[in-house]
Amino acid sequence: MRKLVWTALFISLSAVGGLLKIPVGLGSVGLDSMPALTASILLGPVSGAAAGGLGHLLSALTGGFPLGPFHLFIALEMAVLLFLFPFIYYRNQWTGYLFFIIFNSLVLPFPFFFIMDHAFYWTLVPALTAGAVINVVVFRLVLPKLTKAVTWERGVEFNER
Repeated sequence: MRKLVWTALFISLSAVGGLLKIPVGLGSVGLDSMPALTASILLGPVSGAAAGGLGHLLSALTGGFPLGPFHLFIALEMAVLLFLFPFIYYRNQWTGYLFFIIFNSLVLPFPFFFIMDHAFYWTLVPALTAGAVINVVVFRLVLPKLTKAVTWERGVEFNER
């Protein structure tokens, strides 16, 4: 039950992070991935996937769903990315950061190269890269503090996979 409550908290934080929009060339980039990255490390891949997928949907909701039903597909992609992230991160943190940035900015939007247009894809890439880097930097700064807080609250190591 405790893990479910923490997961709900990180989904809520993803929604709040989605409200913090950073204007870039095409629309804006939200900080909804940082809580999902944190959830996947502290709570495990399933919680991270839930926070990533639902966090994206809530962020898109606050932005008016500019891509319409494609946001469901993007949420699924984010859930898969955040599910895989902790496995790479635990092998090597820097590889995990690069994995997240590259997949979030180049690989996940690649279907739009064909669905929309190659110009749309190449317009998205710099914005998504900036957003991914910002999310990773904030994640890197916040994780040690949250790890201490969660460990203190629980009295033991929190990550129960």
